Amino acid sequence: MTTTLPAIRPARDADSQALARLIAASFAEYPNCVFVWDEFPELQAPASHFAGKGGRLWVAEGPDGGIAASLGATPVAEQNAIEITKVYAAPAFRGTGLAQVLFAEAMRFAQAGGFDEMMLWSDSRFARGHRFYEKLGFRRWPGERYLADVSATWEYHFRLRLRAGP
Repeated sequence: MTTTLPAIRPARDADSQALARLIAASFAEYPNCVFVWDEFPELQAPASHFAGKGGRLWVAEGPDGGIAASLGATPVAEQNAIEITKVYAAPAFRGTGLAQVLFAEAMRFAQAGGFDEMMLWSDSRFARGHRFYEKLGFRRWPGERYLADVSATWEYHFRLRLRAGP
């Protein structure tokens, strides 16, 4: 059986509510992981937020008019890296290859910009996501960071070299 993946497109500011629903639903899968609008001001105008930082946010349109998945990429100039954020997929689309298609968009963006690395931070509770990142070649770096948010989030740091460095 062949599954047709949803269309990938650049996010629009009008995607605000749909992105928030996707993220809130993802958080709800984990104990004590709570979505609070005030902690995500970038979702008020997601496309403008990413563009203002020289980045991009891509979404996959869901069959119900919502957002099936998302992935953002933002340059971190001082590290010559791209930071990956907003990596979420609705349960029905996990394991379908959709996240790899979104990641490929970010990889093209990073390579076109001549960046040496990709990096990301991921909630310590998101073990399935960690396996996905490692499958893509990311390696977990030492250390964690605490966000002091309503969910008392601890995050792990992951990095992926894109080019051989000195």
